[in-house]
Formats: sequence, C-alpha cells, structure tokens
Amino acid sequence: MLRHLAATGLNLLIVALIVLAGLIGWGAKTFHDPGPLEVPAVVEIPRGAGLEAISRRLAEAGAIRHPAIFRIGVRYLGVGDRLRFGVYEIPAGASMRDIVALLEAGGADARWRMVFAIGQRGVTVRITDMLSREAAPLGGPLEDAGTAAAIERVIGSDSSVEFRVTVPEGLTAWQVVEGLNRVPFLEGELTEIPAEGSLAPDTFAFRRGARRQALLDEMARAQARILAEAWEKRRADVPLASPQEALILASIVEKETALPEERPIVASVFINRLRRGMRLETDPTIIYGILRGRGTFDREITVSDRNGVTERRLHGAVLYNTYQIDGLPPTPIANPGRASIEAVVNPAETRFLFFVADGSGGHAFAETLAEHQANVARWRRLRSERSD
Repeated sequence: MLRHLAATGLNLLIVALIVLAGLIGWGAKTFHDPGPLEVPAVVEIPRGAGLEAISRRLAEAGAIRHPAIFRIGVRYLGVGDRLRFGVYEIPAGASMRDIVALLEAGGADARWRMVFAIGQRGVTVRITDMLSREAAPLGGPLEDAGTAAAIERVIGSDSSVEFRVTVPEGLTAWQVVEGLNRVPFLEGELTEIPAEGSLAPDTFAFRRGARRQALLDEMARAQARILAEAWEKRRADVPLASPQEALILASIVEKETALPEERPIVASVFINRLRRGMRLETDPTIIYGILRGRGTFDREITVSDRNGVTERRLHGAVLYNTYQIDGLPPTPIANPGRASIEAVVNPAETRFLFFVADGSGGHAFAETLAEHQANVARWRRLRSERSD
C-alpha cells in the first residue's frame, strides 16, 4: 500500500514537474515571441512607476497580453530597477524582451516639446512630436489663430508636454521681459527690467506653472557664471578694466555681427581702437541711445543721429553714441552670448581699425582709412544696384 502511494506521489511529482517545465517553456517563449501590436503604439511611463504599474500600462496599450509573464521576465533578467520613465513608441510586433530593452534605453521625456522663442517683434512657438520622425513641427506666432488651436490641441491631449523658452543673442533686457510676459504656462508678471546685458541668451526648460521671475533669475545666474569664467581666462593685454567693461564691449560685438567666425575679428577692431584712443563709432550704440533698449528701430540712421541730436533731444544728454563719446558707453546695449564675451577678452590678433558690410552677410575689414573708404564705396554701389 505504501509502495503504491509512493509510486502515485512520484508520478504526480513528475507530472507537476513536466507541467511546470511546460509553463516555464511557454512563458519563456511568450516573453521572446512577437507581441500583439499590429501598428506602433505610444506608451507613457510616469516617473516613479513600479513594475506592476508599467506592465499594466503596457497591457492597456495592447503591447503585451500577459502582464504577469512580463513581470516575471523582468525579475528573471534582474533589470527591474533599470526601467526608465518616459514616452515610448512601441513598434508593431515588439516582443516583451524588445520592450524591456526599450525601457532600459530610455524614451523621450515627453511626447510633445513646446519651445517658445522670444524675438525682437514677438514670440513664436514650435511644437514637436518627439516620437514622430515624419510629422512636421506645428506652431508659429502666438497671435495666429492656428497656433493657438495647435497649443490647445496638444495641451488637451493625455500626453505629457515639455516646455522650453529660447532667448537669442542680442535682445535687450526689456525685450526679454516683454517676451517672457507673453509666454503662456508661466505665472507672475514681470514688472522690473533687470540690468542690461545681465541675462544669458540660451534655451531654458521650465515646468508648467513656474514663476517668470525664477526663469529670469536663472538667466542672470547663467550670465554671471559665463562672464566670470571668461574674465578669468582673459588675455593680459586686453584694455578692459573690469568684467562689466567686457560685457559692454561684448554687447556691441553681438549687435555688429551674427557670424560666429567674425566675432573675434570685430572684437579686435574695437580693441585696437581702444588701445589707440579712437572712438568706437558703431551704429548699434546710436540705436540704443535713442530707444534705450525698448522697441525696435525701423528706419535708417541719419546724420542727425550720428551727431547726437536725436539722443540729446529725447534724453537730454548723449550717453551711448560712440561717434560722440570717448571709450565705452555706460552700460551694455544688449544681452551678449558666450561667444561674444569670449571674443572680447581673447580677440583675434589683427591690425584692423575699420569694417563695413560686404553685401554677403559679413563684413570687409581694413587697416587704413583709405582701404575702408574703398570698401564703403563698394558697399554703396552694391546696395544701389540691388535697389534698382
């Protein structure tokens, strides 16, 4: 009797082992076989989601059929703590093993990226689907009805959105503040204008509901850091007495050229002039003296402007017109970027004292007044031909 029971128990154990082996084999095959998706699916894994929540989201999206098998496979691989949050596009037919590899590699931080670009004449937005390589970005000026509709459509979706704001080189502090006050999804209106030149041009990420002042403070900290680092590495013979003087000259270089390769050369012209005690004679300082950084200048500079008549009439004194004052103006005339700051503390080695537009977006440089006058005549002929 006991022998019979033992034999029966042994048979049952064998059957159980066979079943277990079959289940393990089936589970392993299921884990590695192509998944149920017939078309790609987008799945968002929130920050802090555990393995059970992840498997549930994948199942709800139709990417896996057996959440328990997915969890067992992840634990067997020992990668449970390496699955990362983010937005993922799960390919059609992806196996559970394929999905684990995707989650280990990491996905986009958000489904949508919304970048607000502050310009001299307003704010534009660029909306990018981070998971679609084919879809063209949406957006345009904030005032456009189509832009507003696109923003509402994205915000109203269930997908996450990453917000950024871009401040280009050469904007004034007033223009940055005006732009930030128009960027949506930020809180707290800015009423004070920070010191000119104190804001770093760059792209800054922000969370919905962040305070505008906090973003402005971040820009100021970044600019102070950039200026300190550049000043520490300055050339010993540069005729600038302080970081503030470097910032002032960098703002002039920023407004004179948008070409990266020209910045050290333009900086060398002004450095050479300062060494010789020559006036800088740069038109952007005239514009700043008239507008004081507010608004845009929509006309040609006149002889009266260069003579300081306009600035004196508007503000009672000529402070910024470098055709009329010696040395540097009292403050920066814009917010310069890192490249312009580095250019003025380590300018190119040249003997240039003059430059004028060359008609191709760059400038023609000259060492002598005669060479410069020839370059000016060439530029005037070219401009006349284009206007005919």
